[in-house]
Amino acid sequence: MANVQDIDEAIFQLSVTRAVQAVFKTMIGKTAKPVPHFADTSVHAVALDQVHVVGTAGMVGAINGLIYLYFELNFAKLCAGRLLSLSPREIEQAGDETVNDAVGELTNMTVGTFKNQLSERGFPCRLTIPSILRGREFTITPIKSAVRHIYRFDIDGHSLTADLLVESGP
Repeated sequence: MANVQDIDEAIFQLSVTRAVQAVFKTMIGKTAKPVPHFADTSVHAVALDQVHVVGTAGMVGAINGLIYLYFELNFAKLCAGRLLSLSPREIEQAGDETVNDAVGELTNMTVGTFKNQLSERGFPCRLTIPSILRGREFTITPIKSAVRHIYRFDIDGHSLTADLLVESGP
């Protein structure tokens, strides 16, 4: 079996891009445009001066890993409203839990689509349950055996960051 370090960066980038574009076009009716030449793999994936809602889901199998999707708070609310067909006022009334659920669902669909593309390339894996984080200061420090890729997308003037951490499975 191939090692995750042997997978070309272009495969990860193409797979993440296709997953983000498919899910956001289908579910919220918005086009996700990759931010070209963004190749930051520093500890901080996003600006620390804003509140973010972060969805994460993992994969277990031939490849083990996590994908974190960073939504600025206002963008998370916008996505929740579009996904649930609710107005901004209705989203505010529904509260944080509704926004968290919507971000969790978008994350689950995006990571699932990414995982399926890896499976089609000979790396079968299963999806884990998504979870949500909220806050301003996120530091992700991967274990040494993990490969990290960070991709940024522009969606109608909003920034979405996909932080991918993967390693070979058993």
